[in-house]
Amino acid sequence: MLIHPRSLLIGCMSLYLPFAQGAAISFDEAWLLLQDNNNSLAAQRANLDRYQHLENATDNLNLPQVSIGANYTRLDKDVTVSGKQLFDSTGVPLPNLGPKIGQVLSQLGNVTSTISERDLFTSSIRAVWPIFTGGRINAAQSAAEGKKEQAKSELAMETQARYEDLSKYYFSVLLAKEVLNTRNLVEQGLTKHRNNAVKLEQQGQIARVERLQADAALDKATVERKKAQKTLEIVQSALTEILSQNETVEPRDALFINTTLPPLSAFVDQTLNTYPGLDLLDAKHKQASSLIKAEQGKYYPEVFLYGNYSLHEDDSLASQMKPDWLVGVGVNIPLIESTGRSDQVKAAQSAVTQVNYLKQQAKQDLRVLVQKTYLEAQQAQEEVLGLKSSIALAEENLNLRQKAFTQGLSTSTEVVDAQLYLASVQTQKAAASFNYLLSLSKLLAISNEMNAFSQYQHNSITISTL
Repeated sequence: MLIHPRSLLIGCMSLYLPFAQGAAISFDEAWLLLQDNNNSLAAQRANLDRYQHLENATDNLNLPQVSIGANYTRLDKDVTVSGKQLFDSTGVPLPNLGPKIGQVLSQLGNVTSTISERDLFTSSIRAVWPIFTGGRINAAQSAAEGKKEQAKSELAMETQARYEDLSKYYFSVLLAKEVLNTRNLVEQGLTKHRNNAVKLEQQGQIARVERLQADAALDKATVERKKAQKTLEIVQSALTEILSQNETVEPRDALFINTTLPPLSAFVDQTLNTYPGLDLLDAKHKQASSLIKAEQGKYYPEVFLYGNYSLHEDDSLASQMKPDWLVGVGVNIPLIESTGRSDQVKAAQSAVTQVNYLKQQAKQDLRVLVQKTYLEAQQAQEEVLGLKSSIALAEENLNLRQKAFTQGLSTSTEVVDAQLYLASVQTQKAAASFNYLLSLSKLLAISNEMNAFSQYQHNSITISTL
């Protein structure tokens, strides 16, 4: 179940206030903060808004096109007609009605009337309303909907990617803190050992080389502690940057593991049902199917209504004879066209076939990815739990070596080795917990269960208790 995190932002603004004052921040709070400030997510939201508007625009394809226009025309001369031209156009010879009437008709034949002046100006409202387009309007609307769904899926995929990025940065800081803490303990332990070595050398119980060995080990531990400190500063700076904050971000959570996980099949089923990449392919399938319908629509006639209403006409005989309005029905039947509609249909059908194969391959790849990530999480779990006895052994061995050294029964090298071995096992445990959290975050991301992280955290075991 994926609840859009932006719906939670307003209710969670109180979480940001203490953080702004320098308080530590949890992983869930960091996730909400990233969604609010990340530029790539904002860009994808803008892209989704864009295609939403474009989809809304296709609703207007069902409406008539109404326009108002004006025309100015200049003829080479006025349009005129004489009485003789009118008589001649009838094709009927005039009867012999006597000299007087003949004279009158002759005079009428010489009379000229202006039908239209050479300067013409007209304006009118025109309307064209498509009532059948062979399904091309519906295809355009379906394609626009598919593009919007594609943008929605791209936003969801970008959200998942940013979630995985945040988990790497956030838990890297926790790991760096654990490593620094271990290095501090090593430095403290070797400082104590060096001090003991100095006293024993002064008492003549150990050789000078043993004390020098303790000095060298302490100096190296100091160098490693400083390196760990720098590493922490680097990853903490990266986390601060990804969250777009001015003050250094301080994580509040701790590294942990879960002793159990839901079955693999649950993650696989959830991923195949909700992964946005599959929805993206469905959106591309819809677009390709719409293209088939659009190209097939070119074989059908177009039927449309049209009308015209004159707003202004010149004061001429032609204008007086012309009607003020007209309406009609038009049909446009394509016989030969130049777009290659037959091959266009075949190309669109090939695109549909391609998307079908891509979706099958994507499902197969997702199953492999989920299984791989799940097994990696289990491996990290087993590693953390399996190191418990190793740490107990390393601690006991260090205590024995330290006591033996003070009694002259152990060398400085053995004490240093015991101290460093304990540190290495503790670091290995922290790294295993870090790897577990990365695998868990990836599983939650690709299965669209990112909001369930707090449940896993609530039912977890922190590595400090192991």
